[in-house]
Amino acid sequence: MDLHILDHRLRVTSISKNGLVNYTYPLIKLIFLRNRTRCKFFSLTETPENYTVVLDEEGFKELQPSEHLQVESSIWLPLNVVSNGNVSSSLQAVGVTKIAKSVIGPLAQQHVSVFMLSTYQTDFILVREKDLSVVISTLEEEFNIYKEVEGESVPVRSQDVSNGLQKNGKEGKRGYRIPPSNSRSALKSFPIGTNFCIFSIQPTVHPVLIPQNQFCVMSLDPDTLPSIATTLIDVLFYSNSPKEDNQSSPNQDLDCIKFFSFSLIDGYISLVMDTEAQRQFPADLLFTSSSGELWRMVRIGGQPLGFDECGIVAQISQPLADGDISAYYISTFSFDHALVPEEDIVSVTDMLQQQRKEAASS
Repeated sequence: MDLHILDHRLRVTSISKNGLVNYTYPLIKLIFLRNRTRCKFFSLTETPENYTVVLDEEGFKELQPSEHLQVESSIWLPLNVVSNGNVSSSLQAVGVTKIAKSVIGPLAQQHVSVFMLSTYQTDFILVREKDLSVVISTLEEEFNIYKEVEGESVPVRSQDVSNGLQKNGKEGKRGYRIPPSNSRSALKSFPIGTNFCIFSIQPTVHPVLIPQNQFCVMSLDPDTLPSIATTLIDVLFYSNSPKEDNQSSPNQDLDCIKFFSFSLIDGYISLVMDTEAQRQFPADLLFTSSSGELWRMVRIGGQPLGFDECGIVAQISQPLADGDISAYYISTFSFDHALVPEEDIVSVTDMLQQQRKEAASS
């Protein structure tokens, strides 16, 4: 398999709900007026807490600093798995599940934080630019790694990027890092051979929320985007879910939550919405897979997760991979979200409950 480091340098930002009015025009420009900006990578996801906007440096220029805009300090690089000349979404397994053991797990073991963005077309694994040398050294045995430079794919090896890039962490084997004392990750050592030991990261097992919404993962021909402009603007900027105010209720796991994601990346559009929002759009313009499956959400995190903790994606994706359960995965500024087929939600719920029981007893 091939791993491509795409030619985008990304920023991860958050716009507060009450500050959206200050960014309506730049967001409309980025979504609908492609000819007026050089932005090639744009993703906007609404959750009950905020709007997460992931975009390249050209798009980031459109967002003016304000008290309503939070910006994660790092530059992020998107990775994409390619197999037999096809992007990863063409494989039989769907979503992050198919790369859990080959990409997500190994990076978690090396204490590399990832930010996931699954789309209708493919899955993007975002890593910090400063961690690139560790990413390549970790994955080069499994993948042929290429870096896209001005449209050309150039082979890259760990020695090609080790100079001038910050290594991930302190002394240790291939980037293993000892977290600071205030890290949320627990640290334990185990013997390797007879004469030395290395460190293994055991991430916090976070609580999960399983709302009742049914979700669709869809796409749209960019040429028809103007045809749904009014509806899309209404859903993104003006609609309010009646369930939003109930997020702190004791029975919140029975509630629906507001979640809508729009991505326009290299000319391809991807949308994730619940069935209530889907009914507002013309049925003949949005398209999904031939099976037209519905998805349920697993929302990860009881409190905002932050960006420094590793293993959060692996914590969910690896058990799903073991169970051969497909999953889309969308990270946001505050929480993570995995979408699994509706028919698998009971087995996923049981799996997660068992995972947490084992964590509590260990």
